[in-house]
Formats: sequence, C-alpha cells, structure tokens
Amino acid sequence: MKVALVMGSESDFPVVERGLKILKEFGVETVVRVISAHRTPDQAVAFGKKAADEGIGIIIAAAGKAAHLGGVLAAVTVVPVIGLPIKSSTLDGLDSLLSTVQMPKGIPVATVAIDGAENAALLAIEILALQDDQLKAKLIEYRAAMARAVEESNVRLQKHL
Repeated sequence: MKVALVMGSESDFPVVERGLKILKEFGVETVVRVISAHRTPDQAVAFGKKAADEGIGIIIAAAGKAAHLGGVLAAVTVVPVIGLPIKSSTLDGLDSLLSTVQMPKGIPVATVAIDGAENAALLAIEILALQDDQLKAKLIEYRAAMARAVEESNVRLQKHL
C-alpha cells in the first residue's frame, strides 16, 4: 500500500520531505502532491475520493494556517488521514494544530505535532505494519537502533564526565 503525502502549498515541502525520507528508508511507496483545500477544493475532493482505488492506504495531509486539508480529505474517504500541522508565520502553528485536531465527531484525523513529519511517517508505517510483517520487522529494528543510539550517547557523556 502507498502513503500519500499531500500538502497545501509547495512551501510546506521542506517539512514534508523529512517524513518522505523516512518512508523511503522503510521502502514504502509514496505519492506526493500539492493540493489546497481552499484554492483547489475540487482537486482535494477528487483525490480523497479515489485514494483507496489508487492503492493509497494512508494519507498524510500537511497544511498551515487554517489547515483544512486533512478534514476535507477525511470527509470524502475511509482511508486513514494523518494531519501534519505546519508552523506558519502566524501563531507559530497553533492555528494549524487546532484546525487539524478539532475535527467534528465522525470524521477523525489523527494529528501529530506541529512540523512533526517524522512522527507522521512513522505512524503511517505503524498502521501499514499491522498487515505487513516485513515492515513490522523494519520498524522493530528502527526502534532498537534508536535505543542503541541513546545508550551510546550516554556512554560518551559518562566518559566526558
């Protein structure tokens, strides 16, 4: 299954790219698009409606300011949507976070931290790993490598002290 990374503006790509890198490291097929909930709403609805038929298993929707992209996509598909609020020039991204996380009852959008592209990608991988044992094994090894890195940093710190 593919993960779609959809962003409201090309200016969101530097954040989205961090998640894209992780998905590629795990060998997850991706689709990347710029689609605006406000400026191209017909495209957003069409993309959401055909997502499942296109083999998309999860959508990561990155948007700043009013950040309605995740909600618009979630409203027209049963494919899980992960909202990625982007820090904007106003309110340090709090507006994006609240717009993404405050979905009405019945239209959930899982939401990660402001500019949390890495966690959005990892959450998508966790969801896909429920049906993919190879991906699950890669995720387990990824977590083990993180633990080893923390242990190694502690050893370096202790030597420094």
